[in-house]
Amino acid sequence: MSTTTGRIAPEAYSWMQSVHWVGGSGLYTPSQTHGPKWGPTTILIAQEISALAECRPSIDYLARKLGVSPRTVKYHLAILREAGLLVYRSKGTRIAGRVRLASVYERVIPVQFDAALGIRTVLRDEAAPAHTRVAVGIAEEGRKAIGDLARKAARKIRRKRTKRGVDKSVDRGGRCTPMQVGTSAGSPTGSLSLPSEEELASGKKPSPTPKQQKPTARKLNTVGRRYQLARELVTEVPWLANAAVPRIAWVARHVADAGWTVDEVRAFLALAEAPSARRPSALLAHRLKGAVQLWATAQQRATAVEGWHRAEETARKARIAAVRQQRETDAEVQLPQSRAAQNALAAAVTAVEAAAFAPGEAVVVGADDEQRIEDLPRDVVLSLRAAAQADPGLIFAALDSGMPERDVRRLYTNWLVDQTLRNTPAPAF
Repeated sequence: MSTTTGRIAPEAYSWMQSVHWVGGSGLYTPSQTHGPKWGPTTILIAQEISALAECRPSIDYLARKLGVSPRTVKYHLAILREAGLLVYRSKGTRIAGRVRLASVYERVIPVQFDAALGIRTVLRDEAAPAHTRVAVGIAEEGRKAIGDLARKAARKIRRKRTKRGVDKSVDRGGRCTPMQVGTSAGSPTGSLSLPSEEELASGKKPSPTPKQQKPTARKLNTVGRRYQLARELVTEVPWLANAAVPRIAWVARHVADAGWTVDEVRAFLALAEAPSARRPSALLAHRLKGAVQLWATAQQRATAVEGWHRAEETARKARIAAVRQQRETDAEVQLPQSRAAQNALAAAVTAVEAAAFAPGEAVVVGADDEQRIEDLPRDVVLSLRAAAQADPGLIFAALDSGMPERDVRRLYTNWLVDQTLRNTPAPAF
């Protein structure tokens, strides 16, 4: 403030007059060759500054309000200061570790503005600084120019925004809406003439709102196929249960990209025993090394999977036969509540024979008579399952009697049959 030659603007309206005069006079030349020049953004920033009670503009506030970058705001503030329209009253401080203060400006009217329009100014207090002088009159030749600047200062300009999707060919001259009443060149009801017969609808055109089709399943891309195979492997391969799916997807990426299924991967892993490892993903990477080259075609993989299923079925039957033989030869092994379970089973079978069949007819549940199990009363089925849970030997007795394994599982549940086969010790031979 101590070095300026201008005078403090009495109000924002007078200051905006001087801003528009500087922009239209062409007298201002920027000192920098780079950065933005004087333009509509400069007027917008000056307009926002003029609305502040205290000229203490925030860079972030102006950038957010006008939709420009903070660097652009700094450039235009520097333009206003170089043009003599803004001066520092107190400059901000940005010392680390101390309170940072914002810069406070003063809106100033340049002395060139007063000289060009013939504005007379006086200093009411001789002891006061020169920038406190006030305007007391204007020359006759400057009245028209000051009137034009007054209309510009009173008009608020806005930042231009582009609108997408607007048809510029639409005539916007006439409007007639409830919120903005206007007149149009024609009648608001349009033409009263009826259309010709050729323009009438035939009824054969498709409906403008067709019936929605069912959404089709989205086809997985390469990454999705890898993650799908990884999730299936973590679920179905026991020693991969604690592995991370993204890591398994990366390890199995080669077989996934080649179109392998989870059964094909399991069949390939079954070629060798699975040793214990601290990192299952590393073991999987070692086991799948060269798998794509070994089983190169889909026919080779299908043949290998079929052989793997046969081997699994043979091994399962061998385990069942071994358990049966072990139970027959090991007469010293007595399960708890064996006698009580056998008595309960005998009583249940007797009740079934008396209730559902002719006297002396045996209860046989076979493959040719699948509905016999459903014909059993609920309390009898529950008693048979309770007896088998107490004495797992009843399940082996049912299998030895020739009852298909499918019917044994229907009668005693898959969970109980699997638990019995899994918990029974293998034979020692």
